[in-house]
Amino acid sequence: MTSATLDAGLIAPPRRRAQRRVLPGFNLTLGYTLLYLGLIVLIPLSALVLKTLSMSWADFWAAISAPRVLASFRLTFGASLIAAAVNAVAGLLVAWVLVRYDFPGKKIADALVDLPFALPTAVAGIALTALLAGNGWIGQFLEPHGIQIAFQPAGIVVALIFIGLPFVVRTVQPVLEDSEKELEEAAACLGATRWQTFWRVIFPGVAPALLTGFAMAFARAVGEYGSVIFIAGNMPMVSEITPLIIIGKLEQYDYAGATAVASVMLLISFILLLIINALQAWQRRRTGESA
Repeated sequence: MTSATLDAGLIAPPRRRAQRRVLPGFNLTLGYTLLYLGLIVLIPLSALVLKTLSMSWADFWAAISAPRVLASFRLTFGASLIAAAVNAVAGLLVAWVLVRYDFPGKKIADALVDLPFALPTAVAGIALTALLAGNGWIGQFLEPHGIQIAFQPAGIVVALIFIGLPFVVRTVQPVLEDSEKELEEAAACLGATRWQTFWRVIFPGVAPALLTGFAMAFARAVGEYGSVIFIAGNMPMVSEITPLIIIGKLEQYDYAGATAVASVMLLISFILLLIINALQAWQRRRTGESA
């Protein structure tokens, strides 16, 4: 064996060991993903759309344009947007306190944020009704002043705020934990006020996560049923939500009318979530360009 051969053997790179993957290959995992999403998401939604398409246009329009249905649309989406907006502000403050401050009972407060996740929605509705009704612990002090929350649209907003708060907190909290405090200190050293530091340094990094939490809270609020029916009062044209309209049509065996109303809810929810996702993408692109 010549010296050149030895040198070549020493210089030649070692044979690469085949990379082992914990999960199966791309084709198998992609096929499983598409199959699972098809069974869980696409097939039920397709059945909803196909059932709606079986109706004539006149029947479809009559089902979705009834005064009670239109009133429920306004109440459901309006209350959901208000609750999600309140949760966006309150959730950001709660996440900020949990991340930036140490205080007695912090772990308990952090655990209480997840309580709406674990609490059955019916229990939440009953508890809120017991608090805010005219003879409740809080309602008995509000009703003499003409303030009625339970069995009114305001009670629906309160219930939706309760069940949507954890979505915003748990979405924003990790982003605040990963944010660099040095940037805030540098802004303060350069003479920025607290508001300027928040608006120009903190908020751009938190905004995409805040929009995500807002979208999740809104989506949960639109389809909420259990915690709302107890505190809403379910009065037609006043405090009747769209999911209750759908349940009522199903109990009357009006399956076509129920699917028509549900399809409109699906379409409006999809459009709103699409707009929110577009705002998220724009915010991320703007943040990346500024960085």
